[in-house]
Amino acid sequence: QVQLVESGGGLVQAGGSLRLSCAVSESLFSINVMGWYRQAPGKQRELVARITAAGSEYYADSVKGRFTISRDNAKNTVYLQMNTLEPEDTAVYYCNAKRAVLPGWRDYWGQGTQVTVSS
Repeated sequence: QVQLVESGGGLVQAGGSLRLSCAVSESLFSINVMGWYRQAPGKQRELVARITAAGSEYYADSVKGRFTISRDNAKNTVYLQMNTLEPEDTAVYYCNAKRAVLPGWRDYWGQGTQVTVSS
């Protein structure tokens, strides 16, 4: 059972920055894909960014150029650097780990951390 603990959320003004951290209970090399999702009130959870074990990155169009996902394998931690934040970025941010369990995948989730961007 992979455990994920997020931290780093908070209240920030538009244009500001935050860095979210996700501490993982197992080696990142045992996880196929690490990702950050977010869910705003009344909306569905959406993928923000993900990074594979090989280091391949993906970003949602809405955050491309502003957010950066990274991983520190030595610390078993994944980060989401969020710059030029907008009120539309306000949401609960969740860390996700995907592990291949043939024939499918198993998902693990953190408890979420609130990010609020004021205008």
